[in-house]
Amino acid sequence: MATDTLKSKAGAGSASGLRRLLLDNGALTALIVLVIALSALSGDFLTTDNLLNIGVQAAVTAILAFGVTFVIVSAGIDLSVGSVAALSATVLAWSATSHGVPVVLAVLLAVATGIAAGLVNGFLISYGKLPPFIATLAMLSVGRGLSLVISQGSPIALPDSVSHLGDTLGGWLPVPVLVMVVMGLITALILGRTYIGRSMYAIGGNEEAARLSGLRVKRQKLAIYALSGLFAAAAGIVLAARLSSAQPQAANGYELDAIAAVVIGGASLAGGTGKASGTLIGALILAVLRNGLNLLSVSAFWQQVVIGVVIALAVLLDTVRRKAGATPQAAGTGSGGGKGKQAATYGLAAVVTVALVAATSLLHTGSASTSPKMGLSLSTLNNPFFVQIRSGAEAEAKKLGIDLTVTDAQNDASQQANQLQNFTSSSLGAIIVNPVDSDAASNSVKAADKADIPVIAVDRGVNDAKTDALVASDNVAGGELAAKTVAEKLGGHGKIVILQGQAGTSAARERAAGFAKGLKAYPGIQVVAQQPADFDRTKGLDVMSNLLQAHPDVQGVIAANDEMALGAVKALGSKAGKSVQVVGFDGTPDGLTAVEKGTLYASVAQQPSQLGRIAVDNALKATQGKKVESTVKVPVKVVTKENVAGFKG
Repeated sequence: MATDTLKSKAGAGSASGLRRLLLDNGALTALIVLVIALSALSGDFLTTDNLLNIGVQAAVTAILAFGVTFVIVSAGIDLSVGSVAALSATVLAWSATSHGVPVVLAVLLAVATGIAAGLVNGFLISYGKLPPFIATLAMLSVGRGLSLVISQGSPIALPDSVSHLGDTLGGWLPVPVLVMVVMGLITALILGRTYIGRSMYAIGGNEEAARLSGLRVKRQKLAIYALSGLFAAAAGIVLAARLSSAQPQAANGYELDAIAAVVIGGASLAGGTGKASGTLIGALILAVLRNGLNLLSVSAFWQQVVIGVVIALAVLLDTVRRKAGATPQAAGTGSGGGKGKQAATYGLAAVVTVALVAATSLLHTGSASTSPKMGLSLSTLNNPFFVQIRSGAEAEAKKLGIDLTVTDAQNDASQQANQLQNFTSSSLGAIIVNPVDSDAASNSVKAADKADIPVIAVDRGVNDAKTDALVASDNVAGGELAAKTVAEKLGGHGKIVILQGQAGTSAARERAAGFAKGLKAYPGIQVVAQQPADFDRTKGLDVMSNLLQAHPDVQGVIAANDEMALGAVKALGSKAGKSVQVVGFDGTPDGLTAVEKGTLYASVAQQPSQLGRIAVDNALKATQGKKVESTVKVPVKVVTKENVAGFKG
């Protein structure tokens, strides 16, 4: 009986030890499970190219998250890192290209911008007594606004010497991954081996106790937020290098990913805990999730749901861990034996992962599909025009027996770069891309060309990269038609405003050129205002509402797409279709309905479904080695109330 009792206690101890091990290394366990599961589900996941892609895709988030780790360990929060990253990159590109500042000096200026933003945050929090949430939220808005002011809303190309930061060393090691590792080591060193690192844990554990023990808490917070700004600047430079341009809207929402990576990695928002290795694991989890879900053709909308669930589970695990008494140690406070145990845990995890992944790889032996595979990356699916492109492409793919994977970049050039890299590493037969930004897509398209994968651009072209074909409407001709339509409706005289599309896209530039060209024939038409509304209905509503305050006597509106036109119609209210004539562009279902009702005078219809069908047809021809035209123009036509009934789009 005594023996049985001893065995029972030993068994219980083993179970308790395993439970404690899993609780203490929850993020690492989750990463291992994800890698094994995705290796089993997708034969394209476990390839060298794809694993390097994951590293590149994690780099910007990880670098931002390393900086945020300092803040969260000290029980603060920083919502401004995404905007500070965009501002720093914009300052770099603007100073180096527009003002001829030497590149090294421009980089230092960008870094100084990030540090200055962090110091402002720290000053407002320490000496202004503002809550960190409010202070950094204000900087989020200020940073993004300054980025747009400096760039005038348009992307700025980077010098080649900076763009090389997005390249590879030795033809295989991506520079962003190398920068991520270096920044991670610096973070670990600061947290574990420096006075300020120990101060972060002390302030996060109990700020009042830290102050009473002699710490100059206010000065320490200045340094902590300055470090966060420095890391944000580094992330912005790496992101801009990947995209070969500084995007004023870059890293939008990345602050949430950075915070999520820190929390998933085991840090507590209450402060006092957190480490660099955990943050890196958290960033890798987010990158692996997005990469794997892309490869499995999971909708971008569902991806957001999955990532939200992962964050919630991470916080729940932190709660369970605390209740179980498995509180992680602050970096640098553990014993040598504790560090050795942690290293052994990571080593064991690596061995188990390799063994299980090797086993799952057998599941994909001989399972290759005979159907041609293609990828379609759309700039957004939050716009009916692009939804129609997807519908046309999917219908044609089904008809031709093509396995088509569709992704949504959500108007994020960096996210689209990730998706295109995933397509390239999956060795698809062809890639169809509708660029978020014509410059930012160039590096990814070049990588696909290097891998001998045909690339078809749809609706918007790709700058400084070779595509096999561009399938698009004649945007310049369409712009001329829009200008002619509104001018003739107004009898050749009147005041109009123009709602412009998203800066940096070829569609926005070409349509604006068409508007200007068409209006030259009507000197009696006065353009009283031109403002971007980014192809978005809500922004179209807001911008038009604002313009009406300054120009209440406006008589016409030209919008670069139907979504902005419908926003303008909403702002105009009863004036739309009566005293004010609105002309849109695209011929979307909602736009045609408004034309039928008379609130929208006309829409220059592009037939987006046809764009999708033709793009798939040309992609298939390219994969078969057949000749395709470099530019395929889909006719546009003006749809008014008189002919809308016979138009199907």
